[in-house]
Amino acid sequence: MSRDEHNISRKDISDNALKVLYRLNKGGYDAYLVGGGVRDILLGEHPKDFDIATNATPEQIKKLFRNCRLIGRRFRLAHIVFGRDIIEVATFRGHHGSDNASKQSAKQHHSKQSEHGMLLRDNIYGTIEEDAERRDFTINALYYSTKDFKVYDFANGLDDIKKRKIRLIGDPETRYREDPVRMLRAIRFATKLDMEIARDTATPIRELAPLMANIPAARMFEEYMKLFLSGKAQANFDLLAEYHLLEYLFPHISKDYAKDPNSLSVQFVRQVLINTDNRINDGKRVTPAFLLAAVLWYEIEQQIQQLQEKSLMPPQDAFFVAMTQVLQEQQRSIAIPKRFQLPMKDIFALQHRLTRREGNRAFKTLEHPRFRAGYDFLLYRGKVEGGELAQLAHWWTTFQDATPDTQQQMIKSFKTTRKRRRSPRKRSQTVAKD
Repeated sequence: MSRDEHNISRKDISDNALKVLYRLNKGGYDAYLVGGGVRDILLGEHPKDFDIATNATPEQIKKLFRNCRLIGRRFRLAHIVFGRDIIEVATFRGHHGSDNASKQSAKQHHSKQSEHGMLLRDNIYGTIEEDAERRDFTINALYYSTKDFKVYDFANGLDDIKKRKIRLIGDPETRYREDPVRMLRAIRFATKLDMEIARDTATPIRELAPLMANIPAARMFEEYMKLFLSGKAQANFDLLAEYHLLEYLFPHISKDYAKDPNSLSVQFVRQVLINTDNRINDGKRVTPAFLLAAVLWYEIEQQIQQLQEKSLMPPQDAFFVAMTQVLQEQQRSIAIPKRFQLPMKDIFALQHRLTRREGNRAFKTLEHPRFRAGYDFLLYRGKVEGGELAQLAHWWTTFQDATPDTQQQMIKSFKTTRKRRRSPRKRSQTVAKD
């Protein structure tokens, strides 16, 4: 597509991405803006990331840019660093079966696959045409050149943009086996771009879903961040469940969903998903810890009950044992960094502390650095469960905004209510002793 046939302008591209494109071209290399940056501009969106593809090798890129660092074992990439802004540059990928690829692989060990067909190492370099065929979806095989201002479409991606279809390039089963995370990406792009997954791309997903078990837990955390912290968490949750992929991210809630999509635990997670989407779409901050805590809460409560029934374990001990056990189980699917584990544990612990309001306990709880997260968590639980939990959440809603005098009255009133509830029990115990 020539300049007058598309809507992409250099004004839509970040200054740093343009610097990289210009310097690569000046150095004698071909360089293109590629993938999501091109796709999103064509759709009238504002890209967050600008990725570049080139025929320069990672080592050649590094020679051109002092601010370059090479990363990755599986895919060798160049990151050009401009303060907080990072422009990712990838060398054109080649085919594994080509003569050139075979020579590279045999000589330099640049390519390696697992027994399931998953690519473990993939540094085979090729032409722009080969690179386009190696990309995952047709809508991502679009290239924009700052040399001639043309858009190059190698896989009918423009047609799929018009049809609003997410379609894999090549044989879907082979492409999913090469990288099972593509199943998650298909869902994420469908919800992000308000598109539909093409039938041939969607059909193998349920059958091949078990391949997700081979993905490292650390990489799954990265996918969790993209799926659930982008403003489309609720839609992604439903599609993941529909395609039998939810269990590879959240094994506990997946079991509850399979038994009853309207169970208390699933309703609670839905409340948090809605809140997460609303906050992100309003430009507010969210923490990955809050949703992860919501996903695990009812499993922790269930295991606490089982521990107390089987071993008569004190409530506090049962809580810590259950929390540790459930977190360890979740870590096998998603490697949760320690910086998020501590906030999760605080949110869990605050659920018990928020029930204790006598004396100065309410004021001490109010001063807890994560009180707001614990209170919000309680609020959503109250919306789902109702009853005493909803009353407790209402009490804290009133208490935290009340004047000091009103807060003292609320605590006194709470004490009086507790005494009145205990007195009939004491009288009955006295009669029993007599």
